[in-house]
Amino acid sequence: MSNRQKIVDSVPQTGFFGHPKGLFTLFFTEFWERFSYYGMKAILVYYMYYSVTKGGLGMNQQTALAIASVYGSLIYMSGIIGGWVADRLIGPSKSLFYGGILIMFGHIALAVPGSKAMFFTSMVLIILGTGLLKPNISTVVGEMYDINDARRDAGFSIFYMSVNLGAFIAPLIVGTVGMNYNFHLGFGIAALGMFLALVCYVLTRKKNLGLAGQFVHNPLSSEEKKTTFVKFGLAAVVLAVIITISAMTGILTVQRFIYLVGILGFVIPTIYFIYMYRSPKTTKEERSHLIAFIPLFLAAVMFWSIQEQGSTILAAFADKRTQLDFAGIHINPSWFQSANPLFIVVFAPIVGTLWVKLGNKAPTIPAKFAYGLLFAGLSFVVILVPALIGGTHALVNPLWLVLSYFIVVIGELCLSPVGLSATTKLAPSAFSSQMMSMWLLSNAAAQALNAQIVKFYTPETEMTYFGVIGVLSIVLSIILFALTPKIKTFIKDIR
Repeated sequence: MSNRQKIVDSVPQTGFFGHPKGLFTLFFTEFWERFSYYGMKAILVYYMYYSVTKGGLGMNQQTALAIASVYGSLIYMSGIIGGWVADRLIGPSKSLFYGGILIMFGHIALAVPGSKAMFFTSMVLIILGTGLLKPNISTVVGEMYDINDARRDAGFSIFYMSVNLGAFIAPLIVGTVGMNYNFHLGFGIAALGMFLALVCYVLTRKKNLGLAGQFVHNPLSSEEKKTTFVKFGLAAVVLAVIITISAMTGILTVQRFIYLVGILGFVIPTIYFIYMYRSPKTTKEERSHLIAFIPLFLAAVMFWSIQEQGSTILAAFADKRTQLDFAGIHINPSWFQSANPLFIVVFAPIVGTLWVKLGNKAPTIPAKFAYGLLFAGLSFVVILVPALIGGTHALVNPLWLVLSYFIVVIGELCLSPVGLSATTKLAPSAFSSQMMSMWLLSNAAAQALNAQIVKFYTPETEMTYFGVIGVLSIVLSIILFALTPKIKTFIKDIR
């Protein structure tokens, strides 16, 4: 019996809305982890560019937007470390637990009133922690289902809803406290969310998850461990010395670091892909699946580039360009961050049910990705309408911003849960967790790209900015629709 089948047999297959019982554990662990992350993210940009007198760090707005994108990119880039650690050293279960501890301490560092040094310390902790947790919790979800289980896509949609429930509630709570009272108190509430995620996981994993997450799928031999630890140790020391000297001499500036991350965002997934493709542990059929993954990856980069600007460019748009006194209430700009997850919570079950009911008549994986790109592009084109109607200087009705978030959500439901599921299906068996890291690298590359392009967003270039990016996404969706039949030949029998 294969390890995959042993894992499936060990997990109670019913107990959570007709899905494996372990989905309960992972649902609520992810819910609280995402509450902590999106709570922090809802106020992060404002914390960076608000003046010191308002409790912020007083950064330039464009620099703050670029750093927020770099932060997001490095968080997803660190999934490489988490995937490798899980596949080769300790398995997905331990990886996500240790990652959660690092994230919690990262939020605690933000909660301590201090300086930019505390801010950057928290960044390092949260980046490393999310790298360990994020790819591995999705891997454990996939391990609970047989590869041909019809519930698999629906299971990922339910799991994805936990992400968005946490993301919906967090800006309303953390955003209100952080913006109206104190940024650091808001970050403290985010730390509490991560603590609750760890409690949920520890108390229920043995009973509900069976062997899911316990196997090290491609373990290092004793000899490999010795040489690997020596290499990594030396590399870490050399890197620390280079960074310290570069920072002290002024060679490493914030802007140069942003450029460096922009390059790494695309170089790392390219190297990673070549490594997996050329590995002797990858079969001929698995290589075909990897080829099919390339256009899906690039489509995801374009999609996430637009979607992730909801917490940077659109956050600034909400703060500076939107009419915040509406229908008798004053809208906190951070509340707009709840629009995207609210729409997903409402519509994810509908879309998940639709895919199950359509069965073999449902759009193929690449076609769903193409629809995702189409709606992403339209979400930016919509932002142009109020400027065309009322001019570029008038404050925008907040419903236009809400409509933009709604349209991109339709695209997200076509692409994101399907992408998670497709990645677990297309992954070479020796690289299951690392393939999930590759999927997360699409978001890393997108935000690395965003860090370079947000500087082009100004009040004067607003219409050109939204128009060019929106139209480009629509054009790429048309190209992907045209390539769908060819991609299907590489995917072979997987739907």
